[in-house]
Amino acid sequence: MSLPTTTTFSFDGYRIKEYKGVVRGIIVRSPTIAQGILGGLNNIIGGSIPAYTEMCEQARGHAYQLLIEHAQQMGANAVVGVRYDAAEVVARAGATEVLCYGTAVVIEAIK
Repeated sequence: MSLPTTTTFSFDGYRIKEYKGVVRGIIVRSPTIAQGILGGLNNIIGGSIPAYTEMCEQARGHAYQLLIEHAQQMGANAVVGVRYDAAEVVARAGATEVLCYGTAVVIEAIK
């Protein structure tokens, strides 16, 4: 089950009833063998590197899902202030950390 999320700090038509706290989803990902080979070839040629783009999208999606799970565990029904951050963890292996974070809240419709 997904929760409503936003990069802003409010939802139109809703009020924040309760703040549950900071939630996060973190994943460390490296390219698959195929992504590494294709990405390496594209890197030599130049331009867009679709294999690495795919890896990054997968990592972001996984981090987002972990964020949602964390918010649900805290009893939230929404997350505000959602942000992403990424950092290289192991340069030689091409491992990248992707962090998705925000504030878990309970929202209710404005009557």
